[in-house]
Amino acid sequence: MTHRDSHPWHVGDDQATRYAEGTLPEPDAWSLEKHVEDCARCASRVSAAVGGTAAGTVLAAVRAAVLESAPGAAVSEEAVPGREAMTPSAGAAGPTQAVLGGRPVVSRFARLLWAAGPAVRGAWLPAVLGVAVAALALSYGAGFPGARALLLAIAPVVPVAGVALSYGPHADPLHEVTAATPGGGLRLALTRTVAVLAVSLPLLTLTGLLLPASGAPAAAAWLLPGLALALASLALASFVGCRAAAGVTGGGWLCAVLAPMAVAPGGAATLRLAEQLSRCLDGVAAQGAWAAAAVLSATLLTARRPAYDRPLRP
Repeated sequence: MTHRDSHPWHVGDDQATRYAEGTLPEPDAWSLEKHVEDCARCASRVSAAVGGTAAGTVLAAVRAAVLESAPGAAVSEEAVPGREAMTPSAGAAGPTQAVLGGRPVVSRFARLLWAAGPAVRGAWLPAVLGVAVAALALSYGAGFPGARALLLAIAPVVPVAGVALSYGPHADPLHEVTAATPGGGLRLALTRTVAVLAVSLPLLTLTGLLLPASGAPAAAAWLLPGLALALASLALASFVGCRAAAGVTGGGWLCAVLAPMAVAPGGAATLRLAEQLSRCLDGVAAQGAWAAAAVLSATLLTARRPAYDRPLRP
């Protein structure tokens, strides 16, 4: 090991062989899998060892399918085994690629883009934009005075729906594979949750600021409830699956804030909604309760982390 090595250890030939044969102890195997995510030299050694087994052909086909589906994962036409690095041709487009040990390596940006899931590479951003534009059109186009109240009622459910659509067997055809890897499971679920929140929070909060208050709480009052409901959905998903968890948390919130509208006289529905939102969102007590709910949900999620090491229910 030279002084420039960034890893305190590397995979030896014996470890690679035992891993390929399935005889390496499970803790050592997990450590090895995590290590090769960032160490190309060891990844090449392990890849060569696995390639010599009966499962090598199957794994090569799976790897090729994953790389083909990854954004910007263009594979070099000539992968030369043993070559330390190969840059793409001058006219190549997309993120910088390299070929290490005869296998294509996707750039860190492309891996992050894939890990973020539908929040950044699907229809999620247009959907959130649609909610924002609809609220503005309802307020300034149709003259509806309760547009902010309605937006605040819907906004906390948006991240919950995003989490449900971004993680799980229904959202990822390789869910069973990724859930069993060190980079999958809860780590991947949290990455996609952060991506969903990063898209939803600024857009919906800015939209709320542009809408007339009309008795509704502040535009940012939904942020803590949105975070708490997203964390509660993740924690509950470890028991019942992502979609069922989102239905319970998101549906529970909507029932709580929209129920008074069902019994209100026709002209007082908007006023009743604003009053109910004020009870749920305004004040130190309400926001403190949501903060406590977020902490409790995060604690439960931490305790339920092992459940994410295997595929969740649909």
